[in-house]
Amino acid sequence: MSEKKKFELEFLLNTSPKVLENMLFTPSGLSEWFADDVNINDDIYTFFWNGSEEQARLLTKKMGEKIKWQNLNDEEEGLDTYFQLHYEIDPMTKSVILKVTDFAEDEEMEGTQQLWESLIEGLKRFIGA
Repeated sequence: MSEKKKFELEFLLNTSPKVLENMLFTPSGLSEWFADDVNINDDIYTFFWNGSEEQARLLTKKMGEKIKWQNLNDEEEGLDTYFQLHYEIDPMTKSVILKVTDFAEDEEMEGTQQLWESLIEGLKRFIGA
């Protein structure tokens, strides 16, 4: 297996931080745009997509700023990887800037970035941003 490399994507959202927080920090919000369903048991999130599931450990949850997970498969392999949704308010425009940080292998990089772009487009449609 080749090494996973970090990447970051940035998206401008015309929404309120309160609306975005609900979509990022709650299982019901995440199940609207990120996964078909989301269950939480302690610090383990189970994400369901089309009959498959992935589990991730919650590493950081800071309201008003970010949420960060590590895929349990990566954790078991001792990889220093995570996926994070971080947002801030642009002081000039008052728009919300959402930054996605994730890791992917070289041969999966383009597809993983396209997946995130598609997911964020779905989020924008759902919140009207």
